[in-house]
Formats: sequence, C-alpha cells, structure tokens
Amino acid sequence: MRRTPRWLVVVVATLVAAVALRLLVFRSSPVPVEVARVEPGTVEETVTNTRAGTVKARLRARLSPQLGGRVTELPFRKGARVQAGALLLRLDDSVQQAQVALSHEQVKTAELRATEACLAAELAEKELRRGKALSVDGISSQQDLDTLESNRDRSRAGCQAVLAARDQARAQVGLAEAELALTVVRTPFAGVIADCSTEVGEWITPAPPGVPIPAVLDLIDPGSVYVSAPIDEVDSQRVRVGQEVRLTVDSRPGEKLAGSLVRVAPYVLDILEQNRTVEIEVEFADPQVAAGLLPGTSADVEAILARREAVPRIPTAAIAEGGKVLVLKNGRLEERTIATGMRNWQFTEVKGGVTVGELVVTARDSPDIKPGARARARETR
Repeated sequence: MRRTPRWLVVVVATLVAAVALRLLVFRSSPVPVEVARVEPGTVEETVTNTRAGTVKARLRARLSPQLGGRVTELPFRKGARVQAGALLLRLDDSVQQAQVALSHEQVKTAELRATEACLAAELAEKELRRGKALSVDGISSQQDLDTLESNRDRSRAGCQAVLAARDQARAQVGLAEAELALTVVRTPFAGVIADCSTEVGEWITPAPPGVPIPAVLDLIDPGSVYVSAPIDEVDSQRVRVGQEVRLTVDSRPGEKLAGSLVRVAPYVLDILEQNRTVEIEVEFADPQVAAGLLPGTSADVEAILARREAVPRIPTAAIAEGGKVLVLKNGRLEERTIATGMRNWQFTEVKGGVTVGELVVTARDSPDIKPGARARARETR
C-alpha cells in the first residue's frame, strides 16, 4: 500500500487550519442593527401642514379712542381680565361735558319759547272764532276777519318754527352726548388685556380724517384660540370640516393635543407660486388647553383622514425603495418585498411579505447592513 506523501499531509493540514482560523478566530462580528417587531397596531392616513401654523385668537381687538386727548383714567393694566363693557380708558372730557350741559340749557330755552309761541297761536285761534261770531251779527267786517285769519296763520307758523327749534335743541343734546361717549374706550367683549401702550397723563395724538388713531390697547379673548395652518394644494380635496386633528405647539413640547378641523379655505394662496397652499383652521378639543396658549405661538397640524385598527404594521422608515425590507432571521439579514396598505410618516400597514413577530431593520446607516450579513438586534419601538 502506497503511503501518502508527507508534503500533501502538510498542505491539507495547513488548509484545514486556515479554514478553522477563518471560521473561528477571524470570523467577523455580527452587525448591530436597529429593528422593530411586526405587530398589530393602529395605522392612520394623515395630512400635515407644509409650513408652521400659528396659534391665533378669533376675538382680538386693537383698541384706541376715536378722539385725541389727555388720558385721565386707565383702570386696568396688561394681563388684567375684564368683562364686556368695562371701562378701559377715559380721556379728558371737560369740554364735552360742558357742551352737554349747554345743550340741555338750550333745550330748556327752546321749550319755553315753544310754549310762548304756541300759546300765542291758541290765542289767535280764539280771536278768529270770536271775530267770526261777531261778523254774523254784522259787527265785524270782512277786513277784520282777514286780519284775524292772517294773525292766526302767522301764530301757527311761529309755533311750528319754535317746536322745530326745540326738536333741534334736543338733537343737539344727543350729539353732545355722542361726542362725550367718544372720550371713553370700553371692552367689546370679555377678555385679557394683552398690551397697553399709554399711561395716565399722556396725550393721544388725533389722526387726520379717515386715518385711525394707532391702537393703544390690545384685547384678547383666550377662549377663542385656534390654529391656522397651510397645507399643500394637492391635499385640499382630502381634508374636510369635522375631521379629527392632532396638534403640537412649540410651547408644550412632546404633547399631542386633540382638536377638530373647523374650516377649509375656499381658495388657494398663490403668493408663492412654487408653494401654493390652502389655509385650514383647527380648534382645540379642550378649552382649558386653548386658554393657556399664547397667540402667535408656532403650531403643527396633523389631520387624520382615515384609521385602521389592529392591523400588522412596521415603521415606515424600515421600507426601502420598491417595498424592500430587511428581516433579521436566524442571525442573518434577509431581503424581502412586502405588500403595503395604509401608511403615514410613522407606521405602514403590512399586507404580505412578513409575518407578525418577525424583526425588520429600521435603519440602514452602515454599508455592512445588507442582505446575507450576520447581524444582532437592538430592538426599538
């Protein structure tokens, strides 16, 4: 029997040792991958705003007096809560008060003159009747009757003239009181004073006719807070009044606030032709939450178009182009093509290609994460 050459034995032993070293010593470590488990859950189809929305107040009034003058009363300061009709500001009204007093005196004078003139008209009427009675007996001539009738008519006209003057004097009272009312500013609705830019003793400069005096008070109703946000024009036919909405505001990070869509603008804003949008308005479900937000705060809106409950889902970030996903199975990565259903930026419904309980890779942030690679899981939710 021929013996195996020593050199062949050495070569075989070397190859076996090299393979063993490759498999046992120099074997590459499994690639750590972020994974998520396929599991039942809720998937929603949503529409979000294209640019930041803004918290606004439906009832907000920037107030100023209609007349110029010196401020004599300022009962409330910034931050004060006021009821509807409360006095916010009063100007020096001494001239207007004097005008009201004068107009009342003019009314008294006009009423006395009216009484005098109308009594004279009554007397002229009586004298005419008396003259007619005398003319029947031939005592009074036709010329005397004509004179009496003329006096009667003139007295009647005088009475009507002074009555008109009396009514004019009464109207002057209303005008003077209206001008007096212009020296005060009252709240048109209950709210909070957001700003006040004047002080007692300061002068508010009158404006030219047709030009309003710059506002000195800013009144806001906290209960009327809502969010206005722009959405892309392509989504305008998918949103409608009454849809459920989730809101996030910069002043309350990490919170999802419930709301409902109350208005979709009937036109497209084309100020920026490359970014045409439609304005939507959203109200908060909790009035107390709305009252605690400051108008002007940035906000984001997520309108929920449809929802499916208890369907298999995976993070949307796990899906590559063409519906490809990497599944971690038995320590290796497998590439599969999945069938998808409803989706949003966070989750996608899975209709086939993976089963509940399997692990899919959520981030391909390394070239080593590829089909066939050995991997170990770092499960996330």
